[in-house]
Amino acid sequence: MSTGRAGHTARFTVRPDSETARHGPLRTFLRTVDGVAIDAAYDPGSAGYDAVHATGRASAGHQRDLVFVVAHGFTGDLERPHVRRIARVLAGRGAVVTFSFRGHGASGGRSTVGDREVHDLAAAVRWARELGHSRVVTVGFSMGGSVVLRHAARHQRDAATDVVVAVSAPARWYYRGTAPMRRLHWLVTRPEGRLVGRYGLRTRIHHRDWDPVPLSPVQAVPLIAPTPLLIVHGDLDGYFPLDHPRMLANAAPGHAELWLEPGMGHAEHASDDELMTRIGAWAVSRAG
Repeated sequence: MSTGRAGHTARFTVRPDSETARHGPLRTFLRTVDGVAIDAAYDPGSAGYDAVHATGRASAGHQRDLVFVVAHGFTGDLERPHVRRIARVLAGRGAVVTFSFRGHGASGGRSTVGDREVHDLAAAVRWARELGHSRVVTVGFSMGGSVVLRHAARHQRDAATDVVVAVSAPARWYYRGTAPMRRLHWLVTRPEGRLVGRYGLRTRIHHRDWDPVPLSPVQAVPLIAPTPLLIVHGDLDGYFPLDHPRMLANAAPGHAELWLEPGMGHAEHASDDELMTRIGAWAVSRAG
């Protein structure tokens, strides 16, 4: 057991995974600044398992000092097959940290649907830096996309990011313009919806409304500069139509890069290996 900064208590165990390497990813629980235990995993990728397990830190050189921190969408968690697939593709470009947001999977607490989740991401980024990575790329999907935008706007010191990628992210809060988003609002705001979330989707949702309402993604985007920012969105996204990514890109003219992907749907399930390989290559080129 080791204790890091900002209340980070790590219990390192090894979970074998034949699809990654013979030693498997490191697993730990991180402690957020507001006291929530966050389930997290670290795949050193090209850094090599022997070096990380022996020293507790990533090796320098090649792409080994770069790490992707993946922020999943609402009702996901680090064990979901689509999250593991995203991690495997990105591991070809660097190390990867995955984690489960509060209220999701084995993490503690209850989901606030994008508000206090910035603390969860900050804990994961801080852990990545404690492991020895000097370059951090945050990659978020849907709700996780809104979180990486708001997190980057905060410019935290030991939890800062060097490159930001938001996939299928909303631009504004309380959007109900599509049927999937109306169903999501029922899930979050109604007691019976939260029961479905808890027992059907393994997601424990907080019953309280936001107070105060957090900074919206479109308000956060101008604050991210000069950190490189990529906004990725599918033209067949059933949750958020194309005015959302365009609003985000227009909020940072000359800074944010926008990819509108033909035939793509929503978030991790719609992000195929080819797209994730391109995202990884773009991030590496911007990370310096």
